[in-house]
Amino acid sequence: MTQLSGKSIVGFRRGASDGDPIHAINPATSEELEPAYHSASRGEVDEAARLASKAFETYACVSGKNKAIFLRKIAENIEILGDELVARATQETALPPARIKTETARTCNQLRLFAALVADGSWVDARIDRADPNRQP
Repeated sequence: MTQLSGKSIVGFRRGASDGDPIHAINPATSEELEPAYHSASRGEVDEAARLASKAFETYACVSGKNKAIFLRKIAENIEILGDELVARATQETALPPARIKTETARTCNQLRLFAALVADGSWVDARIDRADPNRQP
């Protein structure tokens, strides 16, 4: 798993480490977990919103097939994290590993289900109503 830094990711860069750090607490042991997290600055939040708006415009033009590829890749990347994700999620939530694995599998299956939907295009519900030249008002 990628080394946690406790910093926001805005675009392709890490956020600053300004302000007071916040630690996640392991609910099973009450110990502070590392790393400390840092709040995003106003500028970072504004930049994230600007980039999200730009990404939305771009992503809206992506084909259903490519959106499906993207969603399947997200599921694959979650699964690659494997035991490291399970261990960290267990520390942060005190949920048992079996529950984390079940939730992770459910999430990945939902991503793949949605990928299949956007790939087949049925959600568009496109219809062509042909004119009836004999129709009377």
